[in-house]
Amino acid sequence: MTEIQKNEHDAVLIRSIFQTPSWYWPAVAVLGSLVVLGFGAYLFQFFLGLGETGLNQPVTWGFYITNFVFFIGISHAGTLISAILRLSQTEWRRPITRIAEVITVAVLGIGGMNILLDLGRPDRMLNMIYYGRYQSPLLWDMTSITTYLTASSVYLFIPMIPDIAILRDLCPPGPRKVFYQVLALGWQGTPRQEKVLNRATAIMAIMVIPIAVSVHTVVAFVFSMTLQPMWHSSIFGPYFVAGALFSGVAMLLIVMAILRKVFHLEDYLQPIHFNYLGLLLLVFTLFWTYFTFAEYLTAFYGNEPDEMRVFWAKWDGPWAWGFWGMVICNFFIPVIILSINRFRTITGTVIASSTILIGMWLERFIIVVPTLANPRQHRLPTGSYWPTWVEFSLMTGSFALFALFYLVFSRFFPLVSIHEVREGREHSDDIALERIHRYRIGNGYIKE
Repeated sequence: MTEIQKNEHDAVLIRSIFQTPSWYWPAVAVLGSLVVLGFGAYLFQFFLGLGETGLNQPVTWGFYITNFVFFIGISHAGTLISAILRLSQTEWRRPITRIAEVITVAVLGIGGMNILLDLGRPDRMLNMIYYGRYQSPLLWDMTSITTYLTASSVYLFIPMIPDIAILRDLCPPGPRKVFYQVLALGWQGTPRQEKVLNRATAIMAIMVIPIAVSVHTVVAFVFSMTLQPMWHSSIFGPYFVAGALFSGVAMLLIVMAILRKVFHLEDYLQPIHFNYLGLLLLVFTLFWTYFTFAEYLTAFYGNEPDEMRVFWAKWDGPWAWGFWGMVICNFFIPVIILSINRFRTITGTVIASSTILIGMWLERFIIVVPTLANPRQHRLPTGSYWPTWVEFSLMTGSFALFALFYLVFSRFFPLVSIHEVREGREHSDDIALERIHRYRIGNGYIKE
């Protein structure tokens, strides 16, 4: 009998793999239908052209680029946050690391897909490979995202090996057992294997942090390296990274709350996790507010005519609904909820996170569209933009694909790391005593 079978407390982590919940296939059917609807909308656009969307001259970027930046930003929820918590040896991270890492892998692919949706001829993407030049930020973008996706996939897989070995031992003979045997890479849990696994995980955690930071910095460069009003800004790199961490933590909290309810993970995803991440979210709220204030104050104080056309279009013009919606969703609501202890509950953090995701999507939208609608070339008329059903369908399909990816993943792998949780359970006392000992040495209470 395996350890997981002896410990019924951990059995809930693999229940969805061997027992299909009653809601599973209806949920797959609904999400699959939305994905199919999105694919049908893309075929419609592919054969009839981008004229079936709301894109026009001069607003050549709209929902697709907004969603691209939004999904790439969410990817920071996973690998970057997980890596920082691992390297800092934060014990409460153990139940949430894999949930975060799966978010990264899923949304990176979906974000990159939105670039293809924006191309009238997707085959021209190959020109980046055949004729790409590193003078172009677009090639920097493709390189950094590809590198990040590869590193994140490896970083997700390595800590999963012990859990895959558990599933290998539990599976009856058949194709699935062979599948797990291949992925388990001969894991037996020996001390040498544990040492190699921990070292490889630590190396990948160190590697992915600068890669993750570079990704959203390079996404910002796609805008700031141009001379478009309110894009050409040296603050865009750190501004986008701060916004990515902000939206990433918000998405992580929402996904945790859903998985906690749906897969009955209350014993693992506890209120303390939502409280700690809520405090982290509050810090990122203040960072985002600072960067936003600095960006708009600089533009206003400079009073450059082309910049001010875009500024006033956001402040009290046709795009004011997006700007003030962003401010309310990203600052006022989160600060009120997250700064008060009795509001920082699971429900409170989910409400704050939901408004932040709406606000961060609006932020990306009002970065992209108002600038294009007010071009620097005055001979061009002021533009307007509103998406058609095609863009709405593809956006809905993108979010449905993300949820479907999670459902499929849950049928093959545990969403909470059994190995990490068990390791923390077995060694938590030793870790606590070691930290107390270091604290006493550091403060001169005892001699080393």
